[in-house]
Amino acid sequence: MIRVFYKEFNGFLHSLIAYLVIGVFLTAMGLLTWIFPDTSVLDYGFADLDTLFSMGPYVFIFLIPAITMKSFAEEKKLGTLELLLTKPLTDWDVVIGKYLAAFALVLVALFPTVIYYFSVSRLGNPIGNIDSASVAGSYVGLALLASIFCSIGILTSTFSNNQIVSFIVSAFLCFFFYTGFDSLSAFATDYALAIKQIGILYHYESLSKGLIDSRDVIYAITLTAFFLLTTKIIVASRLW
Repeated sequence: MIRVFYKEFNGFLHSLIAYLVIGVFLTAMGLLTWIFPDTSVLDYGFADLDTLFSMGPYVFIFLIPAITMKSFAEEKKLGTLELLLTKPLTDWDVVIGKYLAAFALVLVALFPTVIYYFSVSRLGNPIGNIDSASVAGSYVGLALLASIFCSIGILTSTFSNNQIVSFIVSAFLCFFFYTGFDSLSAFATDYALAIKQIGILYHYESLSKGLIDSRDVIYAITLTAFFLLTTKIIVASRLW
Protein backbone atom coordinates (compact mmCIF):
# COMPACT_ATOMS: atom_id res chain seq x y z
CA MET A 1 0.00 0.00 0.00
CA ILE A 2 2.79 2.42 0.94
CA ARG A 3 4.58 1.73 -2.33
CA VAL A 4 1.42 2.43 -4.32
CA PHE A 5 0.86 5.61 -2.31
CA TYR A 6 4.37 6.89 -3.00
CA LYS A 7 4.10 5.96 -6.67
CA GLU A 8 0.79 7.78 -7.10
CA PHE A 9 1.71 10.82 -5.02
CA ASN A 10 5.05 11.23 -6.77
CA GLY A 11 3.19 10.86 -10.06
CA PHE A 12 1.01 13.82 -9.09
CA LEU A 13 4.03 15.90 -8.09
CA HIS A 14 5.89 15.11 -11.31
CA SER A 15 2.97 16.19 -13.46
CA LEU A 16 0.97 19.37 -13.80
CA ILE A 17 -2.03 17.89 -12.00
CA ALA A 18 -0.88 18.67 -8.45
CA TYR A 19 0.12 22.23 -9.25
CA LEU A 20 -3.00 22.91 -11.29
CA VAL A 21 -5.25 21.56 -8.53
CA ILE A 22 -3.53 23.53 -5.79
CA GLY A 23 -3.32 26.66 -7.93
CA VAL A 24 -6.92 26.54 -9.13
CA PHE A 25 -8.29 25.76 -5.66
CA LEU A 26 -6.34 28.52 -3.91
CA THR A 27 -7.07 31.03 -6.66
CA ALA A 28 -10.79 30.25 -6.67
CA MET A 29 -11.11 30.34 -2.89
CA GLY A 30 -8.95 33.46 -2.64
CA LEU A 31 -11.12 35.33 -5.13
CA LEU A 32 -14.34 34.18 -3.49
CA THR A 33 -13.15 34.93 0.04
CA TRP A 34 -11.39 38.24 -0.49
CA ILE A 35 -12.17 39.78 -3.90
CA PHE A 36 -15.65 39.11 -5.26
CA PRO A 37 -17.99 41.68 -3.68
CA ASP A 38 -20.90 39.28 -3.17
CA THR A 39 -18.83 36.84 -1.10
CA SER A 40 -15.86 38.91 0.18
CA VAL A 41 -15.15 38.78 3.90
CA LEU A 42 -14.09 42.43 3.71
CA ASP A 43 -17.53 43.48 2.45
CA TYR A 44 -19.45 41.00 4.58
CA GLY A 45 -18.61 42.81 7.81
CA PHE A 46 -18.28 39.73 10.02
CA ALA A 47 -15.11 37.92 11.05
CA ASP A 48 -15.88 34.44 9.76
CA LEU A 49 -14.93 32.09 6.96
CA ASP A 50 -18.40 31.08 5.81
CA THR A 51 -17.48 31.74 2.19
CA LEU A 52 -14.59 29.29 2.28
CA PHE A 53 -16.62 26.51 3.84
CA SER A 54 -19.81 27.08 1.87
CA MET A 55 -18.13 27.38 -1.54
CA GLY A 56 -15.26 24.93 -0.91
CA PRO A 57 -17.40 21.80 -1.43
CA TYR A 58 -18.58 23.02 -4.84
CA VAL A 59 -14.99 23.64 -5.92
CA PHE A 60 -14.11 20.13 -4.66
CA ILE A 61 -16.91 18.66 -6.80
CA PHE A 62 -14.88 19.54 -9.90
CA LEU A 63 -11.31 19.43 -8.61
CA ILE A 64 -11.34 16.05 -6.88
CA PRO A 65 -12.72 14.18 -9.93
CA ALA A 66 -9.94 15.84 -11.94
CA ILE A 67 -7.42 14.31 -9.53
CA THR A 68 -8.91 10.82 -9.36
CA MET A 69 -10.12 10.36 -12.96
CA LYS A 70 -6.85 8.78 -14.09
CA SER A 71 -6.36 6.48 -11.09
CA PHE A 72 -7.54 3.29 -12.80
CA ALA A 73 -8.69 4.65 -16.16
CA GLU A 74 -5.17 5.55 -17.27
CA GLU A 75 -3.76 2.27 -15.98
CA LYS A 76 -6.32 0.34 -18.04
CA LYS A 77 -5.79 2.46 -21.14
CA LEU A 78 -2.00 2.04 -21.03
CA GLY A 79 -2.24 -1.64 -20.11
CA THR A 80 -0.20 -1.18 -16.94
CA LEU A 81 -2.94 -2.25 -14.53
CA GLU A 82 -2.37 -5.95 -15.19
CA LEU A 83 1.35 -5.43 -14.57
CA LEU A 84 0.60 -3.62 -11.31
CA LEU A 85 -1.72 -6.38 -10.12
CA THR A 86 0.90 -9.06 -10.81
CA LYS A 87 3.21 -7.51 -8.24
CA PRO A 88 3.14 -8.75 -4.61
CA LEU A 89 0.29 -6.39 -3.76
CA THR A 90 -3.25 -7.15 -2.68
CA ASP A 91 -6.24 -5.49 -4.29
CA TRP A 92 -6.69 -3.48 -1.10
CA ASP A 93 -3.08 -2.24 -1.33
CA VAL A 94 -3.76 -0.84 -4.79
CA VAL A 95 -7.14 0.71 -3.97
CA ILE A 96 -6.15 2.23 -0.62
CA GLY A 97 -2.79 3.43 -1.95
CA LYS A 98 -4.43 5.31 -4.83
CA TYR A 99 -7.13 6.70 -2.52
CA LEU A 100 -4.63 7.96 0.07
CA ALA A 101 -2.50 9.64 -2.61
CA ALA A 102 -5.50 11.57 -3.95
CA PHE A 103 -6.69 12.44 -0.44
CA ALA A 104 -3.22 13.63 0.58
CA LEU A 105 -3.04 15.93 -2.45
CA VAL A 106 -6.40 17.50 -1.53
CA LEU A 107 -5.20 18.09 2.04
CA VAL A 108 -2.04 19.74 0.69
CA ALA A 109 -4.23 22.07 -1.39
CA LEU A 110 -6.44 22.82 1.62
CA PHE A 111 -3.64 23.48 4.11
CA PRO A 112 -2.61 26.98 2.85
CA THR A 113 -6.14 28.26 3.52
CA VAL A 114 -5.29 28.16 7.23
CA ILE A 115 -3.70 31.55 6.53
CA TYR A 116 -7.23 32.86 5.95
CA TYR A 117 -8.12 32.00 9.55
CA PHE A 118 -5.25 34.04 10.99
CA SER A 119 -5.93 36.91 8.59
CA VAL A 120 -9.62 37.10 9.50
CA SER A 121 -8.73 36.72 13.18
CA ARG A 122 -6.46 39.76 12.95
CA LEU A 123 -9.12 41.76 11.12
CA GLY A 124 -11.72 41.09 13.81
CA ASN A 125 -12.79 43.76 16.26
CA PRO A 126 -11.45 43.09 18.82
CA ILE A 127 -8.52 41.11 17.37
CA GLY A 128 -9.17 37.40 17.62
CA ASN A 129 -12.94 37.80 17.50
CA ILE A 130 -13.65 34.68 15.42
CA ASP A 131 -15.48 31.46 16.21
CA SER A 132 -12.49 29.11 16.30
CA ALA A 133 -14.61 26.06 17.19
CA SER A 134 -16.78 26.58 14.13
CA VAL A 135 -13.71 26.99 11.92
CA ALA A 136 -12.12 23.82 13.32
CA GLY A 137 -15.33 21.86 12.81
CA SER A 138 -15.65 23.17 9.26
CA TYR A 139 -12.10 22.10 8.43
CA VAL A 140 -12.84 18.63 9.79
CA GLY A 141 -16.01 18.64 7.68
CA LEU A 142 -14.10 19.65 4.54
CA ALA A 143 -11.50 16.94 5.14
CA LEU A 144 -14.20 14.28 5.61
CA LEU A 145 -16.02 15.60 2.54
CA ALA A 146 -12.81 15.34 0.53
CA SER A 147 -12.39 11.77 1.77
CA ILE A 148 -15.83 10.80 0.46
CA PHE A 149 -15.31 12.58 -2.86
CA CYS A 150 -11.92 10.88 -3.33
CA SER A 151 -13.46 7.46 -2.74
CA ILE A 152 -16.20 8.25 -5.26
CA GLY A 153 -13.60 9.38 -7.79
CA ILE A 154 -11.51 6.24 -7.30
CA LEU A 155 -14.62 4.13 -7.84
CA THR A 156 -15.71 5.88 -11.05
CA SER A 157 -12.21 5.59 -12.50
CA THR A 158 -12.78 1.82 -12.69
CA PHE A 159 -15.88 2.22 -14.86
CA SER A 160 -14.05 3.07 -18.09
CA ASN A 161 -10.61 3.59 -19.56
CA ASN A 162 -11.79 7.05 -20.67
CA GLN A 163 -10.76 9.69 -18.13
CA ILE A 164 -13.40 12.17 -19.32
CA VAL A 165 -16.17 9.65 -18.64
CA SER A 166 -14.71 9.06 -15.18
CA PHE A 167 -14.57 12.80 -14.51
CA ILE A 168 -18.17 13.44 -15.57
CA VAL A 169 -19.63 10.49 -13.63
CA SER A 170 -17.57 11.32 -10.56
CA ALA A 171 -18.59 15.00 -10.59
CA PHE A 172 -22.24 14.01 -10.96
CA LEU A 173 -22.12 11.51 -8.09
CA CYS A 174 -20.27 13.97 -5.84
CA PHE A 175 -22.87 16.64 -6.55
CA PHE A 176 -25.76 14.21 -6.05
CA PHE A 177 -24.51 12.84 -2.74
CA TYR A 178 -23.71 16.35 -1.52
CA THR A 179 -26.99 18.15 -2.34
CA GLY A 180 -29.23 15.60 -4.05
CA PHE A 181 -30.83 14.08 -0.99
CA ASP A 182 -31.40 17.52 0.50
CA SER A 183 -33.33 18.48 -2.64
CA LEU A 184 -35.25 15.19 -2.71
CA SER A 185 -36.42 15.73 0.87
CA ALA A 186 -38.63 18.59 -0.37
CA PHE A 187 -40.78 16.05 -2.25
CA ALA A 188 -41.30 13.76 0.73
CA THR A 189 -42.25 15.97 3.66
CA ASP A 190 -43.19 13.03 5.89
CA TYR A 191 -39.67 11.61 5.64
CA ALA A 192 -37.78 14.84 4.93
CA LEU A 193 -35.36 14.56 7.86
CA ALA A 194 -34.58 10.89 7.20
CA ILE A 195 -33.84 11.61 3.54
CA LYS A 196 -31.67 14.62 4.41
CA GLN A 197 -29.61 12.49 6.79
CA ILE A 198 -28.68 10.18 3.94
CA GLY A 199 -26.97 13.06 2.12
CA ILE A 200 -23.61 14.64 2.88
CA LEU A 201 -24.85 18.23 3.23
CA TYR A 202 -26.80 17.51 6.43
CA HIS A 203 -23.73 16.13 8.20
CA TYR A 204 -21.39 18.76 6.75
CA GLU A 205 -23.58 21.59 8.04
CA SER A 206 -23.67 19.92 11.44
CA LEU A 207 -19.87 19.82 11.62
CA SER A 208 -19.66 23.45 10.45
CA LYS A 209 -21.43 24.53 13.62
CA GLY A 210 -18.34 23.57 15.60
CA LEU A 211 -19.76 20.42 17.18
CA ILE A 212 -17.82 17.38 16.00
CA ASP A 213 -20.50 14.73 16.49
CA SER A 214 -19.34 11.12 16.31
CA ARG A 215 -22.40 10.30 14.20
CA ASP A 216 -21.25 12.68 11.46
CA VAL A 217 -17.71 11.31 11.55
CA ILE A 218 -18.96 7.71 11.45
CA TYR A 219 -21.24 8.59 8.52
CA ALA A 220 -18.31 9.97 6.50
CA ILE A 221 -16.05 7.02 7.32
CA THR A 222 -18.81 4.53 6.49
CA LEU A 223 -19.62 6.16 3.15
CA THR A 224 -15.93 6.31 2.23
CA ALA A 225 -15.48 2.66 3.19
CA PHE A 226 -18.53 1.68 1.11
CA PHE A 227 -17.18 3.28 -2.06
CA LEU A 228 -13.69 1.85 -1.50
CA LEU A 229 -15.14 -1.62 -0.87
CA THR A 230 -17.13 -1.36 -4.09
CA THR A 231 -13.95 -0.34 -5.91
CA LYS A 232 -12.10 -3.32 -4.46
CA ILE A 233 -14.85 -5.69 -5.57
CA ILE A 234 -14.68 -4.31 -9.12
CA VAL A 235 -10.88 -4.54 -9.20
CA ALA A 236 -11.00 -8.08 -7.80
CA SER A 237 -13.54 -9.15 -10.44
CA ARG A 238 -11.20 -8.01 -13.26
CA LEU A 239 -14.27 -7.14 -15.34
CA TRP A 240 -12.74 -4.49 -17.55
